[in-house]
Amino acid sequence: MDVGPETRADIGLIGLAVMGQNLVLNMSDHGVTVAVYNRTTSVTDEFMDQRAGDANVIAARELDELVGRLERPRKVMLMVQAGRAVDAVLGQLVPLLDEGDIVLDGGNSHYPDTRRREAELKEQGIRFLGVGVSGGEEGARHGPSIMPGGPKEAYDEVAPILEAIAAKAPDGEPCVAWLGEDGAGHFVKMVHNGIEYGDMQLIAESYQLMKDGLGLTNEGMQAVYARWDEGVLDSYLIEITAEILGTKDDEGRYVLDMILDAAGQKGTGRWTAITALEQGVPLTVIDEAVAARSLSAAKEERGRAEKVLNGPELEHDGDDEAFLDDLHDALYASKIVAYAQGLALLRDAAEAYEWSLEPGESAALWRAGCIIRSRFLDDITSAFRSERELENLLLAPFFADAVNAAQDGWRRTVARAATFGVATPAMSAALAFYDGYRTGRGPANLIQAQRDYFGAHTFERIDLPRGENVHFDWIGSGGGVTSGSYEA
Repeated sequence: MDVGPETRADIGLIGLAVMGQNLVLNMSDHGVTVAVYNRTTSVTDEFMDQRAGDANVIAARELDELVGRLERPRKVMLMVQAGRAVDAVLGQLVPLLDEGDIVLDGGNSHYPDTRRREAELKEQGIRFLGVGVSGGEEGARHGPSIMPGGPKEAYDEVAPILEAIAAKAPDGEPCVAWLGEDGAGHFVKMVHNGIEYGDMQLIAESYQLMKDGLGLTNEGMQAVYARWDEGVLDSYLIEITAEILGTKDDEGRYVLDMILDAAGQKGTGRWTAITALEQGVPLTVIDEAVAARSLSAAKEERGRAEKVLNGPELEHDGDDEAFLDDLHDALYASKIVAYAQGLALLRDAAEAYEWSLEPGESAALWRAGCIIRSRFLDDITSAFRSERELENLLLAPFFADAVNAAQDGWRRTVARAATFGVATPAMSAALAFYDGYRTGRGPANLIQAQRDYFGAHTFERIDLPRGENVHFDWIGSGGGVTSGSYEA
């Protein structure tokens, strides 16, 4: 419904791809009048003719027309492709705005870009919010998880709109809240996507173990995932995995079996892994998930390797139900580690960038609407709300008990996978992290000795205060000269 010229819109939205269109309709459903603009005018016309219907939508064919139809202070949401497209739109939009107006970037922008844009626009008096949106097309239409960062007072002004359209958690809380300054919202969305990579890889590994280890049919695997979806693994990704396994095409073939095993990626998982390396936070499950996608993309090379590289030729000859019970526990424990690592990265980023970001409150926004929504996010939220200064999710009593209870099956699964020659990089990395994290004294003393031996890099001693570095003359001729100490 293209309303009359006297009507003012509550918010403007630029970019009418599917996500943008669905957010507009979601807003309209909640009584919000939206002015819309798309660079290609025919897209706007088609949206108005085919989807807008009786929605509270005002079509603008030019940017200045869009801005002119907005209530003050103006609020404009960008739903355009991340990167240069955002800067291009801002270059056209900002000169049309006035001091105090608010711009929301709802795309998958990289958080350093959001930090830069927020600082640049602040100098011009424009308030900029980086807003992560998760949930895909369905979430955008009926309730996504929304992760905003930027000036708190700007968020407070748009909060009524965002809270109205956001998904609602099981306890009724809207899955949106101010997460912190400048790039905090897009950082949280990036970590969400990284965890999504890890979650999907772990499920894929469980699928391959059932398929190649147990020899289960698609129908058999569908039944397993459907059963798992009724317990602690209850999640959107487990739910759709069961549905995928049971779906056939018009010729009666399982669609999954016809899909090439080469996974795509849009970069957010890689951004998460790179950021963790830069910040010195171990993020091993997500690292391996990203690497697994890269390896999957080398389809032709793997085909050549299959002809010359041998693996074991073993078959499972034990109890199938015991195998599946172990696999269930391995998947659950590995999932806990993946989330623990991602939340630790959020905690570190909050300190590094001086954000008012709380890992537990970020997880609370993922309880509904988003791709990684699951039952156990309620448990994560409870853990952090019970102990605000929780160092690591694995130290929360609920999750410590869970991984302790699951670890026997976890270990048997990883060992079984190695014996069968089935790659489980994410599950194995999760178990290795768990064992490293729970070890009070590991082997890094040897690494320090090696570094000091060949490079006089110095080391700390167990009988001296932390931070006091010394050098040992290993070869008897090194004298007292040492290398400078620095973080690289």
